[in-house]
Formats: sequence, C-alpha cells, structure tokens
Amino acid sequence: MNDMPAHGRWVIHLSLFLGLMLAVWPLPDAVQPYWPAWPALILIYWALALPHRVNVGTFWVVGLLLDVLKGALLGEHALALTVVAWATAYWHLQVRVFPVHQQIVAIGLLLGLYEFVLFWIRGIAGVGQPLFHSLAPVITSALVWPWLFLVLRDLRRRRQVS
Repeated sequence: MNDMPAHGRWVIHLSLFLGLMLAVWPLPDAVQPYWPAWPALILIYWALALPHRVNVGTFWVVGLLLDVLKGALLGEHALALTVVAWATAYWHLQVRVFPVHQQIVAIGLLLGLYEFVLFWIRGIAGVGQPLFHSLAPVITSALVWPWLFLVLRDLRRRRQVS
C-alpha cells in the first residue's frame, strides 16, 4: 500500500463525474451510436497515469454507477470495465511509454474489449444491438484519445495529482 498522501484526488473524482455525465448526455438518435465511451476513456487514462490510485475497484464502482445512470442491466458496464481494468493494469507499463499516435491503437483495442464484453452480455440477455453500434464508439473514442490525453495530462501536471 502506498503511504504517501494523495494530492489532487478531487481532480480524478471530478473528471470521472464529468465522464459519467457525458455518458448520459441526451443526444439525437442519429448521433448516439458514435458517442465516445467517455467513462472508459477517462478511467483508462487515470489507470495508465496513476495505477496505484485508479484500480479495478474504481472501474467496478464507475461501471455500477454507469449501469444505474443508463438503466442498463445491473453489472453490465461494471463487468466490462473490470475486464478493461485488468487489461489496462496488465499492459500499463508498455502503453504509457508509447507515443500518443501509437496509444490510439492500444486504446482502440482496450475499448474494443469493453464493447465486445457489452455486446456479449447484451446478446446473452436477449437485448442485442447491431454490431455497428458496438464498433462506432470504439473508433470515435480512439480518435478522441489524443485530445483527452493532452487535456488530462495537463490537468494532472498543473494540479500535481499523485
């Protein structure tokens, strides 16, 4: 366990809150399939930057909150985000040293795993959706990653989040 005090933990909580709000932002039906997976992106960033502060438990709690906010099958997003947390924790030392343009591919794979687990759970539950609705957020989220990475990294450095 890390005995150092956590500085700027409120920044992590605020960014996760904003990610949850973006996830339930009302959008037109034509735009909805393309909306990035904001909570997953923000969680992945913090797990890469501060793996000792944002871990599997954080992913699980945010997933449960996302299930409740979206009215989804309870545990659907929690399980999917927990799988992504495991993959991120396993792979974080490699991904964090990649240049941003290579991180796009890694983030796309992590989000592809997230959407695959959601697609699988929904298929088992009998509430399947077209495959396109699972692939589109992976692509848009990967394209949003460089911008989000730069914003959160700058915020982490300015507020000295540790």
